[in-house]
Amino acid sequence: MPKKKLTCHCGGVEAQVEVPDTGFKKIMRCNCSICKRKGYIIGIAGPNDFTITKGADLLNLYQFHSKTAKHYFCKVCGIHTHNRPRIDPKIYGVNIACIEGIKPFDIKNIPVNDGENHPHDKK
Repeated sequence: MPKKKLTCHCGGVEAQVEVPDTGFKKIMRCNCSICKRKGYIIGIAGPNDFTITKGADLLNLYQFHSKTAKHYFCKVCGIHTHNRPRIDPKIYGVNIACIEGIKPFDIKNIPVNDGENHPHDKK
């Protein structure tokens, strides 16, 4: 699979993301309390498909509620670059707007993950 470069706004954080020529196998939005506020489109990357290549020291971690999901953002420019979702903390959710060559406003009919009713929240 071809690798694409992911960067935050200031360029301090860089990563390589493996993206098939046909695009991500799964993209989505999420309506959980943090994702709906960020408004980003999530591209799902496998455990070996995402590598931070620069600026790991510039990433801040934000966690809430169950403290399982990990949300990362650049502490210089504030851009959310990726997350490790609580449904499967081994994979990555990447902010596709940070990936070179992807135009997020050209993507239509993006499915919404129901993060408001997450299975880990059910008793």
